Amino acid sequence: MMPQSKPAAKTGLLSEASRAEIDRWIAKYPPDRKQAAVMAALRIAQDQNGGWLSVDLIEAVAQYLEMPPIAAHEVATFYTMYDLKPVGRHKVCVCTNISCQLSGSARIMDHLRKKLGVKPGETTPGGKFTLKEVECLGACTGAPMMMVGKNYYENLTPEKVDEILDKLE
Repeated sequence: MMPQSKPAAKTGLLSEASRAEIDRWIAKYPPDRKQAAVMAALRIAQDQNGGWLSVDLIEAVAQYLEMPPIAAHEVATFYTMYDLKPVGRHKVCVCTNISCQLSGSARIMDHLRKKLGVKPGETTPGGKFTLKEVECLGACTGAPMMMVGKNYYENLTPEKVDEILDKLE
């Protein structure tokens, strides 16, 4: 019978800076509840990795938080804020929840599809933009709205969208 080997440590995929930031989040929870920091930890890992999460990086987060890898995968695949494949330099997330929908988000999404030449979930040739349709970004009073990177843009019109995108490198 062959001896069982321990799984390779994946936590080394997390940079020292990422681990320190995750530790700050872990400190907000009781010591026996460090897994509660999973959403923040996945965001930190995603930022470290250029905006997306690989399977190995999700598993590194799970290992760091001492939780089953499947639990971290469930979080990463449920929320639209996480991407499981490489994204463009600018991730354009358009809210399509009820407030935004009633205020014209479908028109904004149609405009973006035509302007960028991609469907939601796709990245433009050259990797400048990734277009995403998301459920809710929590800015209902400024509907329709979108988030580009970490910046919110509200009360959108096709003209305002063009101005915003034209200013990006």
